[in-house]
Amino acid sequence: MAGFPGLERKFRRGRPRGKRVCLCRRKRRIAREVSKPPGSGGPSRGALQCMCGNTMSVPLLTDAATVSGAERETAAVIFLHGLGDTGHSWADALSTIRLPHVKYICPHAPRIPVTLNMKMVMPSWFDLMGLSPDAPEDEAGIKKAAENIKALIEHEMKNGIPANRIVLGGFSQGGALSLYTALTCPHPLAGIVALSCWLPLHRAFPQAANGSAKDLAILQCHGELDPMVPVRFGALTAEKLRSVVTPARVQFKTYPGVMHSSCPQVGDGGPLPTPPLPPSSGWEPLTIPPHPQEMAAVKEFLEKLLPPV
Repeated sequence: MAGFPGLERKFRRGRPRGKRVCLCRRKRRIAREVSKPPGSGGPSRGALQCMCGNTMSVPLLTDAATVSGAERETAAVIFLHGLGDTGHSWADALSTIRLPHVKYICPHAPRIPVTLNMKMVMPSWFDLMGLSPDAPEDEAGIKKAAENIKALIEHEMKNGIPANRIVLGGFSQGGALSLYTALTCPHPLAGIVALSCWLPLHRAFPQAANGSAKDLAILQCHGELDPMVPVRFGALTAEKLRSVVTPARVQFKTYPGVMHSSCPQVGDGGPLPTPPLPPSSGWEPLTIPPHPQEMAAVKEFLEKLLPPV
């Protein structure tokens, strides 16, 4: 702005030199769906963007699959997919139980090498070394992933949705990350939906939990025939969670005949909607058909926690 010193001083006033100030700080409406207008229903395959188009401060919002509310959105569900999947399959599933005032956000995990799968590069929230309670864990990766999810939560809070109107959830590895993130989050969230998963870094709890986690409502669902994350791991997780939050706030539901892919087993000798996978493979199917009873339980849980306001 050479030759316009007065204008330059006015432009710089109120912000540190060299810092980019996003216009969305002056506007309460920070995010919008770019590929589908709000209220049109169904999952969006686009990104959430600031009104100025800047999503760099919350990388997980870029290309996140979303489901808009049909009415004014006063609550949000952030749902994390499992290993090798994307947010699209769960956006599709959640659109079948959507509530008119709730926004559903299903981000995509970054692609990284996964030790459990012979260092194959695939969508994964953090590295996995094993699927047993005593397997070594990627502590740094888990904590980094949790911080990224917390940034997404804070983005929604800045967008006008209070923490106690946000539910965090996920399936398998995504469910594990949702548990760890919500328990260590400094903001008092409404609750957690934890499907076929476990609590990462479980030895750090209850000490690692934030004080606001005590009142969290938790819905845990687990298939009794899960070969990937056996149901006993889910039971151990529920027991641990009851030492962290108010015990009566933890629901642990099991489903006979249901495997890790959330599909019911058809019967002896009959075909399976998704082939069973050996426990050592570590691979989760790309498409995850949710079990109807499980999804009904999720819908009931969300209706109770996130009523219209």
